[in-house]
Amino acid sequence: MQNGSSSALRLSDVLVTSDSLLRLVNADRDHVLMALVAQVSELKGIAEAQETLLKALQEREQLHSTGIGDGIALPHARNALVGMVSQSCVVFGRHDLGLHYNSIDGQPAHLFFLLVAPNVTAHLSLLARISRVLRDPRVRRDFLGAANPARVMEIVRALEV
Repeated sequence: MQNGSSSALRLSDVLVTSDSLLRLVNADRDHVLMALVAQVSELKGIAEAQETLLKALQEREQLHSTGIGDGIALPHARNALVGMVSQSCVVFGRHDLGLHYNSIDGQPAHLFFLLVAPNVTAHLSLLARISRVLRDPRVRRDFLGAANPARVMEIVRALEV
């Protein structure tokens, strides 16, 4: 179900990751955000849309960091960018060394979940779902140890049963 509907939202239906995203080495937040934005399926090859999303994410980070602690960052625009995408998308990336992200606990961020949704309802649903899933330290450890994108998807699918 890759649409804007929030009913029965499954992360496995909207999650995007790749080998390169599991090996982020960018030295700063903006470069990590650019790497994540580049993987939003609907925006690939559309430089203006990618720039708009990146700017919205940077503005959101200036208001208040989306580094929620425990090594996690949930970059998202303050409000859904209505009309930018027709389907929800979550882009997962991992930075093994960790990146200073102004997280609420002061710790570096290792796990990144970029949220993009077509409307506010889907946006809030995704944000709530991911936040609930990541409360479990075992889930965070599993994401940190995932060797490849297939393993990331296995972890997500196991959470949905």
